[in-house]
Amino acid sequence: MIKFGPSGNCEDFYAAGYSHTEQSAGFVKGLGLDCFEYSFGRGVRMTDEKARSIGAAFAAAGVEISVHAPYFINFANPDDEMAEKSYGYVLDSARMAKLMGGRRVVFHPAAQGKAQRFEAVEKTIQRLRILRDLIYENGFEDMIFCPETMGKLAQIGTLEEVVEFCKIDPVYTPCVDFGHINAREQGSLKSVDDYKARLQYMIDELGFERVKHFHVHFSKIMYSVKGEVKHLTFEDTVYGPEFAPLARALKELKLEPYIVSESSGKQSKEAQEMKKVYFAL
Repeated sequence: MIKFGPSGNCEDFYAAGYSHTEQSAGFVKGLGLDCFEYSFGRGVRMTDEKARSIGAAFAAAGVEISVHAPYFINFANPDDEMAEKSYGYVLDSARMAKLMGGRRVVFHPAAQGKAQRFEAVEKTIQRLRILRDLIYENGFEDMIFCPETMGKLAQIGTLEEVVEFCKIDPVYTPCVDFGHINAREQGSLKSVDDYKARLQYMIDELGFERVKHFHVHFSKIMYSVKGEVKHLTFEDTVYGPEFAPLARALKELKLEPYIVSESSGKQSKEAQEMKKVYFAL
């Protein structure tokens, strides 16, 4: 089944007096939502005991949990020692996710830096092959690792690049951030057909079963000529993208992804809104 939920805790969570991630499970469940993404954006600093405690709370609530690996991962880094750290960030995130009872690990693939783009992409592919081997060696092959489409032009992570990364091995499944795609393509996502073209491309390249339950990040995003500037809320009327055409495209193609709202401060409310829009179709 398709799932909807927030990335992290929203303003309303804290306004209600909550503070612990264990409380997020009941809060999200109470809103009628199905999933939650925990971010290790600034590093994997959590005890095993805390991870198990979070996992027990989410299991009791019947809410699926995923994690986002640290933001500073860069598999195109020319420094091999820094690349080694990136492997560790993903694997540490996976270990914590497993302790929490989660199966999905989202990560940013790379930044272009001073390299030619094709060189940065090729280095990322080489490193993701090494990561694939480490995933199997560490017993994480039953998990789903999701390289994410990125919003800034200087980042590696077009939809086409992410699909190529996912061809390396079935442990990789795309995380498609439609706000990022819209930002780097200067407002390209408007109609149902705009979304269907991207979704059908993934199906053609990876197969329906690989894509059926892919990972989604969604929010409206401000952008400049260089791509993403900042995340917005659905109240924005300038930048987009809109969710309703995506909902229609997903239904028509019979796709049931894991959809995470990354709206600024209102991610739980807007995850609710997306779920209502989807089931009203």
